[in-house]
Amino acid sequence: MKPGRLNLITDVPGLLVGNAHDPALRSGVTVLTGARPFTAAVSVMGGAPGTRETDLLAPDKLVQEVDALVLSGGSAFGLDAASGVMAGLRAKGRGFAVGDMRVPIVPGAILFDLLNGGAKDWAENPYPALGRAALEAAAERFAIGTAGAGYGALTGTLKGGLGSASAVLAGGFTVGALVAVNALGQATVGTGRNFWAAPLEMGDEFGALGAAPRYMPEAEPQPMKRMGEATTIAIVATDAALNQAQAQRMATAAHDGMARALVPSHTPLDGDLVFAAATGARALTDAIADPFRLGHAAAACLARAIARAVHAATPQAGDLQPCWRDLT
Repeated sequence: MKPGRLNLITDVPGLLVGNAHDPALRSGVTVLTGARPFTAAVSVMGGAPGTRETDLLAPDKLVQEVDALVLSGGSAFGLDAASGVMAGLRAKGRGFAVGDMRVPIVPGAILFDLLNGGAKDWAENPYPALGRAALEAAAERFAIGTAGAGYGALTGTLKGGLGSASAVLAGGFTVGALVAVNALGQATVGTGRNFWAAPLEMGDEFGALGAAPRYMPEAEPQPMKRMGEATTIAIVATDAALNQAQAQRMATAAHDGMARALVPSHTPLDGDLVFAAATGARALTDAIADPFRLGHAAAACLARAIARAVHAATPQAGDLQPCWRDLT
């Protein structure tokens, strides 16, 4: 595998990502959309998820494709970001056809950033407007770090953020990952600067520090946040022609990458979740081997994207946690 041209999920042809955030709110929204609807699935492994429209992503449901996927801050308030995305897509004539009506299909997931120091005393929910703004900003190139859904994200020890990475497989498939890291656990080892994901790093995409020296924890890990305050939400995508069942298996495999990059992960206090998206541009050549390789690539990309999110975070006035770049 090698990184794609941009080392972003948008290296998967046909996919676009948009960010919108509010510095005063200290929160934001990230939207993944495409030139046309795409197959989507989801795998939830955290104990405290917040989601919208994920039931219809099961392989036995009527709708097999979606128009966009939304990652948002704001806890349950952030689920309304999808309403703004729906409004924007409807204005573009997008959506599932029902008679002469079109209903945009926009699943979403949220993370908890309500106690990060931002101004949360709004009179009107700001997330629908942020969702629509993120949709309008959708492009191949987008910011990572302190941006979009990861703008106000925190981890167990350092600022979190938005991350992305991609890989081109020897067989020609492209895989990418997009993630908002607001984890209970740590992306770095102990009190040092080395990332848990270091063995999977490509080039110097998150510092090229290599693996940490042998790490012996002083004690069992203790929760650094309260119930419901955490969550890492992600999307893995490919240009392979996957059905919903195959896409769901890719999302499940990608959780291995989350566990490699965040310690601990999938806790009762996190809402850890991975969406999968498949554009269908490239047919499978081997129904067994290709999904196997795609799952492995998705896990590796997600681990790298998590490390890149924390590595790229930038300091802001009023931060509650240091950035990785501030460590010595």
